[in-house]
Amino acid sequence: MGTLDDIFKAYDVRGTVPDQLDAELARKVGAAFARFVDADRILVARDMRESGVELSRAFAEGATSQGVDVVDLGLASTDLLYFAAGKLDSAGAMFTASHNPAKYNGIKMCLPGAAPVGLESGLAEIKEQVEKDDFSPADKEGEISDQDLLADYADHVRSFVDRDALRPLKVVADAANGMGGLVAPLVFEGLPFDVEILYEELDGSFPNHPPDPIDPENLKDLKDRVLEVGADVGLAFDGDADRVFLVDEKAEPLSGSLTTVMVAKSILDKKPDSKIIYNLICSKAVPEIIEENGGEAIRSRVGHSFIKGLMAETGAVFGGEHSGHYYFKDNYRADSGLVAALVVLELLSKEEKPLSELRKPFERYAQSGEINSEVSDQDAVMDKVAEAYEDAEHDRTDGLTVDLGDWWFNLRPSNTEPKLRLNLEAATREECDQHTEEVLALVRED
Repeated sequence: MGTLDDIFKAYDVRGTVPDQLDAELARKVGAAFARFVDADRILVARDMRESGVELSRAFAEGATSQGVDVVDLGLASTDLLYFAAGKLDSAGAMFTASHNPAKYNGIKMCLPGAAPVGLESGLAEIKEQVEKDDFSPADKEGEISDQDLLADYADHVRSFVDRDALRPLKVVADAANGMGGLVAPLVFEGLPFDVEILYEELDGSFPNHPPDPIDPENLKDLKDRVLEVGADVGLAFDGDADRVFLVDEKAEPLSGSLTTVMVAKSILDKKPDSKIIYNLICSKAVPEIIEENGGEAIRSRVGHSFIKGLMAETGAVFGGEHSGHYYFKDNYRADSGLVAALVVLELLSKEEKPLSELRKPFERYAQSGEINSEVSDQDAVMDKVAEAYEDAEHDRTDGLTVDLGDWWFNLRPSNTEPKLRLNLEAATREECDQHTEEVLALVRED
């Protein structure tokens, strides 16, 4: 086993199975989580990864050993688990490694009402309990029961749009053999869309392509199919289906920033003067357009626990991340790729113009997209890059943000891998490509 420092990340537990995360450790985390939440009941769910069956069961056994009942929701998307935590006002644990390869698994935990659990909001205490490994059994062991909330979840997601405003659209959705294959068909049922699901079969070995839609390579099959069938829009889900990326009818991808600002505009049309949160790697167009449409734009660190916490603090109605996470106050401040997808489909229905036209007013700058570089010392490389641009405006809120006026970039360490993630934006494509090459040369030099 590796050290706990290797798998306790900023806002979840994640590692390779079984060398970093096995049933014994999952049992201890379950016991520690039960102690931390100090509640009568915990919800547990899992994605389609084969290891999830054993790990989630061990976690449940750990929790019941502390006298806490466990409700097993079975196979679920992460946003379904968050919905359940809100609807049932219970703490929850989702077994998933999201977009990571098949050898990984992990645990995303939340408090009642889907409140976040990150290193600064509980994970550190849970880790400390696991390290102590002093779990005396309770006088009375808790019980494990099953509950199916799929139908309730699907109704909840559909409640975010005006069904009468929707018009027939052809939609292709790539589930990547992940949980989108379970939840997307249920959500779209009864809506006036012609929906085709690619790779609908649940398979945690991901035989067709990795469940990571932020990587353009993983959008190839979706783009091809959109063009082949003349679809109005394509949707690409990650492994646990809490993230979504879109492509238009010309198979051109929409960035997470673009989807964020389109959803924000739609929400501001319905709820003027609202507060909207965006993370610090979003395009500068996001806060500009939010403010132009009467909203208040609030900048946040990257990560669901930070966004949810800031939403609770400020009363924001929506939050978006460049990585494809979209958070809704009426969804217990939790993220949902399917809610975001429906909001865009509603907007597309109302505007009666193709997505390639609808997107144009929201695209003001050229972006690099997220580019990953494997490095041996993340902090040292960021310091070196900072020194190279010492005359520019610097921000260390989350990694390194450098603003040079007509272009800017953020370089931040991955929470799950020994990599630095670069996001860069400039006024034109030529300038963006030139500066991206320039910064990457610094990051990757020996």
